[in-house]
Amino acid sequence: MLKKIYLLVILIGWVGLSFAQQKASSKPPTSKTKDLLQFSGVVVGSDSLAPIPYASIIVKHSSRGTISDYFGYFSFVAKKSDTLEFSAIGYSSAIFIIPDTLSANIYSLIQVLHSDTVLLKSVNIYPWPSREHFKEAFLNLNMSDKDLNYATKNLERAALKEKMTGMAADATANYRYTQSQIYYGGQQPTNNLLNPIAWAKFIKAWKNGDFNTK
Repeated sequence: MLKKIYLLVILIGWVGLSFAQQKASSKPPTSKTKDLLQFSGVVVGSDSLAPIPYASIIVKHSSRGTISDYFGYFSFVAKKSDTLEFSAIGYSSAIFIIPDTLSANIYSLIQVLHSDTVLLKSVNIYPWPSREHFKEAFLNLNMSDKDLNYATKNLERAALKEKMTGMAADATANYRYTQSQIYYGGQQPTNNLLNPIAWAKFIKAWKNGDFNTK
């Protein structure tokens, strides 16, 4: 008898909870929730349209936002009229304002970022305070045969080849290799021998004398 009473109480509670959930779901969206939308998209570069991984997407004047994944994709909940700032290292920041006239609660965007390359003037650091001191040190240089033998040995072709094969790629080479793998993922790289635009540029450069040795 006691088990039947427990079962009846559980059944009544489950029916009441289901009714409350149905009643809550049937309510019209409030003014706060109707402005929310699922904002998704891809961040790409302007030069090659390659995806930009780990770009920051921040809602200005708030603590909301996200970052793009390895393939440049992002998705998060935003509000209509939000001002979004896209930024990534090596690219200029971009601003996008979500329209407030959207009727759907889903919005997609392909955001293009332009490269922001800063070139600094080269700085040469010398251990001599002036040209006169350099001239004096150079003329008084006492190079022994032992040092000359070391220099000759280090410049041998076999030694240079061994150092070259064991040298790891730098950050620029790794970045270019990764970008090429992403850009040509799943397909063969383009062959410029069959590219009419590349041939037109080559013929134009040939006529302009760009290949002439100076």
